[in-house]
Amino acid sequence: MKKKIEILAPAKNLYQGMSAINAGADAVYIGAPAYGARSNATNPVEDIAELVKYAHLFKAQVFVVLNTILYDNELEDCEKLIHELYAIGVDALIIQDMAIMEMDLPPIVIHASTQANNRDPKHVKFLADAGIKRVVLARELNLDQINDIKEATDVELEFFVTGALCVSFSGNCYMSVANGERSANRGSCAQNCRLPYRLIDGTGETLINNSHLLSIKDLDLSNQMPNLIESGICSFKIEGRLKDIVYVKNNVSYLRKRLDAFLENSDKYEKASSGRTFYNFDAEMDRSFNRGYTDYFVNHRTARIGSWETPKSQGQVIGRVVETKGKGYVIENVAKLNNGDGLYFLNEEGEADGVQINTIKDGIVYPNTFKTIKKGTLISRNADANFNKLVEREDSAIRKIGTTLRFKETANGFELIAIDEDGHQSSASIESAKEPAKNADSVIPNIKKNLAKAGNTPFIIDDIEVEISDSWFLPNSKINELRRLVLEQLIDVRVKEYHREEYQIQKTDHPYPETELDFTYNVSNKLARQFYERHGVIEIEKAFELQWDPGKSRVMTTKYCVKYELGKCPRYQKETMGEKLVEPLVLKHGEVEYKLKFNCKPCEMEIWEKDAEIEHEEYEF
Repeated sequence: MKKKIEILAPAKNLYQGMSAINAGADAVYIGAPAYGARSNATNPVEDIAELVKYAHLFKAQVFVVLNTILYDNELEDCEKLIHELYAIGVDALIIQDMAIMEMDLPPIVIHASTQANNRDPKHVKFLADAGIKRVVLARELNLDQINDIKEATDVELEFFVTGALCVSFSGNCYMSVANGERSANRGSCAQNCRLPYRLIDGTGETLINNSHLLSIKDLDLSNQMPNLIESGICSFKIEGRLKDIVYVKNNVSYLRKRLDAFLENSDKYEKASSGRTFYNFDAEMDRSFNRGYTDYFVNHRTARIGSWETPKSQGQVIGRVVETKGKGYVIENVAKLNNGDGLYFLNEEGEADGVQINTIKDGIVYPNTFKTIKKGTLISRNADANFNKLVEREDSAIRKIGTTLRFKETANGFELIAIDEDGHQSSASIESAKEPAKNADSVIPNIKKNLAKAGNTPFIIDDIEVEISDSWFLPNSKINELRRLVLEQLIDVRVKEYHREEYQIQKTDHPYPETELDFTYNVSNKLARQFYERHGVIEIEKAFELQWDPGKSRVMTTKYCVKYELGKCPRYQKETMGEKLVEPLVLKHGEVEYKLKFNCKPCEMEIWEKDAEIEHEEYEF
């Protein structure tokens, strides 16, 4: 039996969820009315129910995100919501807080969010043994580490493949709450990592002024999918529940084509849902929102990954400015540009800047507001007006289920049978007198012509078989009525016969890999504490949100490293780094300051508030 491989798309709302499925997604993940890590992407249960029905038609799945940490006064309401989601047919829940594992749950499948510290084999195996059916792995893992996890457990593994990257280990960023009481773990991240900072060394000298030093590029692992599949990944996740519909459809369709090309020649893996999509646009990753791309750490630490100039979209590289003519620019590859496009470039101060195209005349680009751009400046397009308009159309991606129709006569009339690509079947019949047609040669071609018109249904007619004993006359209206009835019934059959996997969580007591948990395990309620204690944990620190010590706290741990970005890493760049940096290094934005600590053995960087006492360690490599 082949293993199913899935493209998992974000759904900000019902419409975008349906659009993602039309574009080829095998599953979508969507926020509920509460308890999702994107507070601006909530949806009523009624909309989720509609999405479930539509997704199941294509054997696609719907996962609901309940991945915030919970407070005691929210536990009862969250449990009630879970029962509502189960009742409408949701396929799985994505959770961070282990309190949910202690609730009186319906038999619904549980996935562990990437915010649940899913970074090592022991932890992932523990979750699998506790009844978790899928684990969303930390983005920071490399192929070797993913392989190690696969060897330790047969739990389903999900991995982010495109989209924005959190600079912190997921679930372990507390910058937002420390600087305004907006908790990322409660769905209200203020994105402090995307702000501009000064970098100051231990002597007080400013090394870098006003740069987005914690902002990193976006992820693109599309060319790594075959390697990731062989390493055990079964679901490729697209980040972006707050992104627009162009981003979602473009990412899904691009990955769909790449994955299908791999699956076509595979005897081990297959697509996880039904149907095929027809596109009216050519998907290109750099034509929707991006900050430039990185493969992050999947192939270990290699290239620099910072996006220091701007946290905004850089888009698609077009070419360089050849010259300025009057109030316009001559730009390489100008034929790629259109009126209304947005252009991105770095100005003479090295800062991100942009203009919008008003018109293009005789090969000269005229902006709405003229800005001086130096000859040789590289121009990118970060808003593609024509592409966006094309992709936004409902018919830019249409998904159809392959179907065979069999038309045959009965004793009292005629019958039409529909059999879809998954073997589901429906039939309809009519009583009709059998009279020979005047033009016998046109009967079968006419029947096939009318039956082939699947129209706005989710089906495409791949084959039509006509079995009749003579050239009987039958009005087109009767043929069309049979086709309409049989396809309407086939929709109902597919939804009714959809198989949802169910699993009843049973409370376990196998030992947790750790006996002491610090605040990064985000224990914020009595049920989560109860869960860990039953699994042998002795000491449990409260979540950061419940015990924050202003000015003295560690607010982030990350694999990203400012020293490495500067070419000053004593581990990887020792031969070329030159003089060591004088520590402590400090990031400053306005009056807010952070100290940086570098843990070179695990290859991690910590960010601490300004009044924290931190020790700096020297390592030899």
